[in-house]
Order: sequence, then structure tokens, then C-alpha cells
Amino acid sequence: MSGVENRIVALAESWIGTPYRHQGATKDVGCDCIGLIRGIWRDLYGDEPEVVPAYAPDWAERSGEDRLTDAALRLFGKALPLAEAMPGDLLLFRWRPDCAAKHAGVLVAPTYFIHAYEQVAVTRSALVPSWKRRIAAVHRFPGIRID
Repeated sequence: MSGVENRIVALAESWIGTPYRHQGATKDVGCDCIGLIRGIWRDLYGDEPEVVPAYAPDWAERSGEDRLTDAALRLFGKALPLAEAMPGDLLLFRWRPDCAAKHAGVLVAPTYFIHAYEQVAVTRSALVPSWKRRIAAVHRFPGIRID
């Protein structure tokens, strides 16, 4: 892995054990999957790029919009093919093909990712087939080149 990949993976790993808290974004205090990505973003770039509005636990089902995908495209840029995924990349997940993306994590190895798992904590999980088939998009953190 490059130095940048190592840094993103190390940042994600530093959140492991942070309790799950809906709308949280504070290491060791509480976060959800969006809060984990927000925290990594702050560590990489300083300020967050935009204010995250309040959202209900069922926001993806109720809104009828794919707000997580829209935000990823706006902030991270064009999605990459899954075959090009590298450690340190953002993964977005959707539970069903006809649903909005609703979960996010960071790839840490070809077969593992880190995410804030509801009713658990930030954890490292195996990217088993049941997770892999739910990947909706792969994005690279902006301004980061992996050669």
C-alpha cells in the first residue's frame, strides 16, 4: 500500500471500538457509518466540506432519493469500478438493487472493510459475498492519487 492508503486505513482503524450512535461523528464517543466517513474526512482535510442535515434512521427509505450516492458523487467524484477498489477507498452499500445506498465503509484489504455497524460499534468486517454483492459504489477520497 502507498503512504496515502496506509494513512486512510490507519485512520479508519483508529475508530474501531467507537460505539454506534445515530448521527454521531466523534471518535471514541459515538458515530454511525456516515459519521465514520466524516471523521476520516476531517482527519485528512480539516473541515468537513458541507453541513450534514439531520436524518432519521429510515432516511433512505422515506426520502425516495439516493442522498448518500448523490453526496458521494458531489464530494468524492465519479465512482470507480469495483475491480479498481484499493485499500482506503469509500464503499457504499445498498440492501436491495431497487433501494437507495444506505451504508458506508472503508476498504482496508481486498477481503475486509471497516464500518460503523448498528447495535455493535465501528468494526472490521470480512467482505464476504453477502456484503460484496451489496456494494453500490466505490469512491476514492478526493485529491488522493494512488499510483
